[in-house]
Amino acid sequence: MTDIQKSEDTPAGLFRLRDFRFYISGRFLGTLGMLIQSVAVGWQVYDITESPLALGYVGLAQFLPIVLLTLPAGDIADRIDRRIIVAAAGVLEAAAAGWLILLTLTHSGDVTWFYAALALFGCARAFMAPASRSFVPLLVTATQLPRAIAVSSSTFQVAVITGPAIGGGLYLFGPVIVYAVCAALFMTVALAFLAIRTRPPVQPHAPATSAFTRVTAGIAYMRRTPIVLGAISLDLFAVLLGGAVALLPIYARDILHVGPEGLGLMRSAPAI
Repeated sequence: MTDIQKSEDTPAGLFRLRDFRFYISGRFLGTLGMLIQSVAVGWQVYDITESPLALGYVGLAQFLPIVLLTLPAGDIADRIDRRIIVAAAGVLEAAAAGWLILLTLTHSGDVTWFYAALALFGCARAFMAPASRSFVPLLVTATQLPRAIAVSSSTFQVAVITGPAIGGGLYLFGPVIVYAVCAALFMTVALAFLAIRTRPPVQPHAPATSAFTRVTAGIAYMRRTPIVLGAISLDLFAVLLGGAVALLPIYARDILHVGPEGLGLMRSAPAI
């Protein structure tokens, strides 16, 4: 291995790869925007309704589209350029943030429209996740892959820690500012993925099997592979139990009296 190859296998060396830089930037900014928006929506909806149930609906509005669309979205990601899918999803996320701006400016007291905007955001996330997460092996060599995955994971974790705190701080200037920042971040994600030159392999013609068979093939594989089933089941329960953080606006406002900036810090704390 040459000195150049060794240097490119280091975390710093990975950032010399143009497409990897765009990928990491897009992943970081997308996660950051999602978490900034999450803090703002939770605080605003609870401020309007003062209802814990309304906070539950905030999570449900985003979760249901992901449950219903993730499997078909994965099948589509195999047959359409994933850069286009991620870019389109980023535009939809920006549209959802723009919708939240409109609802805020019109002083809408009907949170049903907030749920609709969040459902649109959930639809976008359902398509973005399977299309974006499979990029790393296409952008680096086999020897660089372990470090690239580590860098990607670390970048995600940094966004998880800083995003909520930034969201709470920005909310002090008003929810419109928060959603405008999020819309800008989501559009930047779309542009970052469109700038990636590496073209992911696609299957332009669907296999002879039905779409239902292709979508459920992953479930069948999971059931046949105990280690995969166990890992996914563990992650499922962790996500379900982790949903309790959606109720943190209640503790921040009514119990601790710390305001949106305090809520942001509370949301960031578990990720540290």
